Amino acid sequence: MKHNKLKVAELFAGVGGFRLGLEANNYKVVWSNQWEPSTKTQHASMVYEARFGNENHSNADIATVPTTEIPDHDVLVGGFPCQDYSVATTLQNSKGLKGKKGVLWWSIHRILEEKNNKPKYLFLENVDRLLKSPSTQRGRDFAVMLQSLNQLGYAVEWRVINAADYGMPQRRRRIFFIGYHKSSAVYKRIENSEKENWLTEQGTIAQAFPVEKISALENFDLTGNLVEITNNFNKKGKISPFLNTGLLINGKVYTAKTQANYQGNKTVLGDVLQNGEVTPEFFIDEADQPKWEYLKGSKKEKRKTKAGFEYNYSEGAMIYPDALDNASRTIITGEGGKSPSRFKHVVKTKKGLRRLTPVELERLNMFPDNHTKLKGISDIKRAFFMGNALVVGVVEKIGAALYNQIHQK
Repeated sequence: MKHNKLKVAELFAGVGGFRLGLEANNYKVVWSNQWEPSTKTQHASMVYEARFGNENHSNADIATVPTTEIPDHDVLVGGFPCQDYSVATTLQNSKGLKGKKGVLWWSIHRILEEKNNKPKYLFLENVDRLLKSPSTQRGRDFAVMLQSLNQLGYAVEWRVINAADYGMPQRRRRIFFIGYHKSSAVYKRIENSEKENWLTEQGTIAQAFPVEKISALENFDLTGNLVEITNNFNKKGKISPFLNTGLLINGKVYTAKTQANYQGNKTVLGDVLQNGEVTPEFFIDEADQPKWEYLKGSKKEKRKTKAGFEYNYSEGAMIYPDALDNASRTIITGEGGKSPSRFKHVVKTKKGLRRLTPVELERLNMFPDNHTKLKGISDIKRAFFMGNALVVGVVEKIGAALYNQIHQK
């Protein structure tokens, strides 16, 4: 039986990583939004529109976009910024500001709250520290998010996934979570499931990325309204109660620690390098090599603050140049540019030491070659995009598993 494509609204779209992964399967993006608050020229949106067209694409602050302008969709997706999700005040009505102004989680919340035809599914991504922030109340921010979705009628499953654990070319740890509205058949399946079995075998993420459990399943009730959770959640706890794998349904949290179970092929840094096409500006000048070596090396030294306070500083050595027979380290937003850096990648080639090219950075995130190449977009900006992007292969596999989960009889 042929099924129609699932309709997607893509928020915080960047240069389109979610879209690439989902449209490789049976999904169609019907509306997208990308807006960068800190820059006048909207470079990421320019790339997005160049690759996918500007029909049904919004380049406006999502907090100002009326929900009525967003067409009905089956799946809401996005890699939203990691911020402080606390709730400042109680509110008499649901139309007021739920959380702090400028915190973009509440833009997602507003859309879900105001939509008459709520999307049945959510597919969201964030940095893995979300599970344990802030440091004063470990796990509070994630608890606020989960309770806000619980109140809107969603069950949520999550997993921290390191793309390299499943053969992809970059060590990039991110939390992925999927929401299922209570009107969906999947929600009913979760209700009736053995929760541990859902997290390790039956669930969407488990189907996409097999795991084995390495700790007992823990569970607890998520109680209180959003303000109470903001003020009281895990006030005395030193560690977050949320482990790397979990599920929330009907106000109850189930969570366990798991590890990847993968024996397939692996792509390594050496596999993504361009052959014979690299221009001279990416090669490291011999005069600069001592600076690179210092920054990459181990250090034990006295340093002084601007105020004149002396302190002992130490850090370990990094592998330098980067190993070609392993997945790469995580790409950072400051990957571009010639200046020596502890965190930029450096590879050894027959022609000498060099930095990674924009195409190689795209390959590490499993984007098509030259996806971000556009007139007026510098190599530094292209590297910045990849530091902000996700690994497309992870989205593709979860998207395929979600589609199959939805159409399961």
